[in-house]
Amino acid sequence: MPVKIKARIVSTLPRELVLDLFDVAISRAREAHELVKGTDLSGRGARGLEGQARFRLMEKGFQDACEQHGGVPLEGDVIPGTDLRYFQPFMRFGGDRPGVLLGLASMPVRAEIPNKNRSRLAGVSLNHIVSPRLDLDGTGGAPKPGDVFVLLLFARDPGRAGHVDEVAIGLIDSDYASFLFYEPIEKFLEGYATPEAPTDDGPMPSLVTLKKVRKAFKPPEAPEADDAAVSTE
Repeated sequence: MPVKIKARIVSTLPRELVLDLFDVAISRAREAHELVKGTDLSGRGARGLEGQARFRLMEKGFQDACEQHGGVPLEGDVIPGTDLRYFQPFMRFGGDRPGVLLGLASMPVRAEIPNKNRSRLAGVSLNHIVSPRLDLDGTGGAPKPGDVFVLLLFARDPGRAGHVDEVAIGLIDSDYASFLFYEPIEKFLEGYATPEAPTDDGPMPSLVTLKKVRKAFKPPEAPEADDAAVSTE
């Protein structure tokens, strides 16, 4: 199943979009940190303001990058085919065929499911078609026609202010209980690569180099709120 899900995402999202979204996450995190440095806040207040600024700045960069690469903002405020409302920007790719609804979310730490809010709960309702269930129709659980909801995920670096620890692509099951698919950007981008003959110059360099040090602890910050509250990450 993860292979089929990745194939769906790779075939729908342009490689250049994924690279631009990685750049957005890195640059907007740094921008938010510099913005807060210009105030007289410190401690929890500074961290809270930086978190809010980081997400809002990334949200704007996310929208701009998606539109540049053919993403279409969802019209209205209801997920198509449902009565569920959303309050964050969702960008659709795929044209007339089954596509990808792309959203943005922050993770407490890398590979951990982002906090629930009404928008994300509405989005993952689309993933019922790819969530595990009894194979009553004999298809082996392959993704069926229809959009899937995918997230661009990022985790801040708790050890280095203004830095991002990981950027990833993830798809959460319709019960919002676990990832059906999760890959860091570097691994995900390998899905776009085409086999090339070996050269005398050695192996091809990695497309993206991410920091390798993993942080096990979570920073002591207040929990993130719902879409309508102060904190939106």
